[in-house]
Amino acid sequence: MNILIVGAGNMGSIYITSFLNNHLLTKEQLYILEHSEQKTTDLQQAGYRNAYHQPGEWIKSMDLIFLAIKPQDAEEFFNTIRAYLTPAHLLISIMAGISIDKIKRWVPTTKIIRAMPNLPAQIGMGMTGFTAAASVDKKELFIVQNLINTTGKSLYFEDEEKLNAVTAISGSGPAYVFYFMQAMMDTAQQMGFSQSEAELLVEQTFMGAVHLENRSQASCNEWIKRVSSKGGTTEAAITRFGRLTLDKHIQEGLKQALQRSIELGK
Repeated sequence: MNILIVGAGNMGSIYITSFLNNHLLTKEQLYILEHSEQKTTDLQQAGYRNAYHQPGEWIKSMDLIFLAIKPQDAEEFFNTIRAYLTPAHLLISIMAGISIDKIKRWVPTTKIIRAMPNLPAQIGMGMTGFTAAASVDKKELFIVQNLINTTGKSLYFEDEEKLNAVTAISGSGPAYVFYFMQAMMDTAQQMGFSQSEAELLVEQTFMGAVHLENRSQASCNEWIKRVSSKGGTTEAAITRFGRLTLDKHIQEGLKQALQRSIELGK
């Protein structure tokens, strides 16, 4: 199987590393199309013999093509590559906001999968939601999911509209976690801790809490009750959060992210 990764930026590089490290393909089976001439040269010098700066007839021998390019570059890119695409090609797009129907208007194949990964994919802890056109068969879905799962975990959705919500929840989600962590770190320093002490306190707390929740059947609300004691410090903080309707503000933020994802797809 020959796989082409278009774009050797953040996500493209993650796929390159993950596919090879998990021994799903060899460097001989991996092809890269990169718009930066310098980066293409760097890849070739790093042992990627099939790294190209320009599309060509060689693309016709590809089985799967991962599109890891910016959404705003999509139409121009397809104009340059369309002549080398065939109805047999299976395309996997991670372009935010670009629907399957929109991609179909640009290419001769209807076999298109749309996926939304997130940043922790770079350490094998990512979360990817994906969906597919009706012409993609179960075997092809299985192959693609195995590839995606080298970067973490995945969920398949029949309804493409769910990808907008996936973008709002898990796609943007790491930024929300970092936002809350930063607020805790800043407050810890205000309480007299050094920056390194604040970072360790908060990072280990988040890591421990996530692992604890993952290894049990208890809900987050149940864990909040277990940590809290009547009249204690945790209860004081949670009560204050409640009075500030912090949960409602978080929900509103997520809904704004969803709305923006929908707008980008129009």
